[in-house]
Amino acid sequence: MEESKKEKFDFRGFAAKYGVVFGLAIIFIFFTIMKPKFSSIENILNMLRQTSINGFLAIGMTFVVLTGGIDLSVGSIVGASGMFAALVARQETGLPWYLAVLVGLMIGFLLGAVNGFIVAYLKVPAFITTLGMLSIARGITFMASDAKPVPGLSEEFLKIGGGSLGIIPIPIIVLAVTLIVCYIVLYKTRYGRYVYATGGNAVSARISGINVKKIICSVYMISGLLAGIAGVILTSRVTSGLSQGGTGYEVDAIAAAVIGGNSLSGGRGRLWGTIIGFLIMGAVNNGLDMLAVSSYWQLIIKGSIIIGAVMLDSLNEGK
Repeated sequence: MEESKKEKFDFRGFAAKYGVVFGLAIIFIFFTIMKPKFSSIENILNMLRQTSINGFLAIGMTFVVLTGGIDLSVGSIVGASGMFAALVARQETGLPWYLAVLVGLMIGFLLGAVNGFIVAYLKVPAFITTLGMLSIARGITFMASDAKPVPGLSEEFLKIGGGSLGIIPIPIIVLAVTLIVCYIVLYKTRYGRYVYATGGNAVSARISGINVKKIICSVYMISGLLAGIAGVILTSRVTSGLSQGGTGYEVDAIAAAVIGGNSLSGGRGRLWGTIIGFLIMGAVNNGLDMLAVSSYWQLIIKGSIIIGAVMLDSLNEGK
């Protein structure tokens, strides 16, 4: 009997579920050996501050991917949200910092809502819709700023991305709160079950009484809102609104979601995997920077990671 139980152990399934955890550990060990400063408290906190931007995007991407969609526009939404927040947060406006934050979040939410409406109600494929929004949001950003940076932001606004509570950077605290809220929404509410059901089989979900269109629309709103938070924090951290802010960020967000075990076909995934995913991307980015690896090679490495993660996902689905 004991031998039969051992034979039933699914190593492939275990590796698929927990392999990313071991992968993160291996990455930390490798970069620590190459650069001992990599594992210092100071560098880890700095890495988490930088990674927090991708963290927000990856969490939003997880909601979208769970329904079988994809959001290529998050990087441009980060830029648009951050730019409009910067325009309000300028010292010369005299407006309160929280108004700038609200404007940034509103821009992200509205652009995400447009994505969701087009995908859910007009039946345009998510890839095409969000690819178009990538261009539209970037164009809006250029128009709002005349493609110029917006400096001179208020001190209160700058504390959002650059400040700390004790030794813990504020962006990390905001990300932790966001993770808790999103975990509760996904795993402790009816809405979360509807998201998984929609991605698993939209037809069956519709027959069972789930408003599939509203669910699909809502996940893009969530993605846009979290991109708005990322845009506000990024703008605060770099101390000015940048027309090119967020460029290419969608690549890391998609990579983090897929590495974390979220299936691009929808209905299968976990939020904790996404957390490990964006930590892996953050560690790789930080470690390669410390090793002075060319940015060109970094793009190749990150692209290879995405392809490898999708290949593993395809193999798991074919089990």
